[in-house]
Amino acid sequence: MKPQISEIAFTPIVKAAQEKRGSRKSYAKMEQRGEQGPWRDVVTPELAQYIAERDELYLGTATADGQPYIQFRGGPKGFLKVLDEHTLAFADYAGNAQYISLGNLSENNKAFIFLMDYPNRHRIKIWGTAEFIEDDPELLQRVVDPGYKARPERVLRFHVNAWTPNCPQHIKQRFTAEEMVPRVQKLQQCIAELEATIVSLRKQLGEAAPAPAPSVPSVQLIAALITEAPYEGPGCWIH
Repeated sequence: MKPQISEIAFTPIVKAAQEKRGSRKSYAKMEQRGEQGPWRDVVTPELAQYIAERDELYLGTATADGQPYIQFRGGPKGFLKVLDEHTLAFADYAGNAQYISLGNLSENNKAFIFLMDYPNRHRIKIWGTAEFIEDDPELLQRVVDPGYKARPERVLRFHVNAWTPNCPQHIKQRFTAEEMVPRVQKLQQCIAELEATIVSLRKQLGEAAPAPAPSVPSVQLIAALITEAPYEGPGCWIH
């Protein structure tokens, strides 16, 4: 009998813990659904699309004796590439030269990728094995993002053994400056329209309209929001 995909995470000791705490029955039902359940061992079109939208990930590795390590990796949106339905990869750019993940994978090839979508409160967990490839120019060319200002040194190739989505519970929504710019611009447009309406109404009432405040550049406004620095520019500011 083929083992359940979820057994990569739901080991006997984990199942015993679930049984003791009352969650084993519901997870057993998920396992019985097989390929129709939440666990997969191939990259589906839906997962590929989710990966294409990500600009960061967390990579988990461990030493031969099990000492864990988590590494953050980021880049342009879609920097994690789908090579085929079983393989992911990304360019490993020059960094602080600690090489902890590289050393770990040389003696223990088990690896884990954690993907987060903060705006939509959605996360995906991927189990597999991985290795760094340092002598494959063709593969490196496939995963390097043109125009990204960094020096690629090698490729991290990840073989997918299992993946599953995770619930949105406790995920706090977070937005990047890039995501916020159009939202702030739309808000500024609405404010400008309201201010124009107020000026028009005051003219109809014969009141003197105050000089309109200069508009606030969206990028400048967002930078102040992100850094929590006091805004010194013209216009309105929410304290």
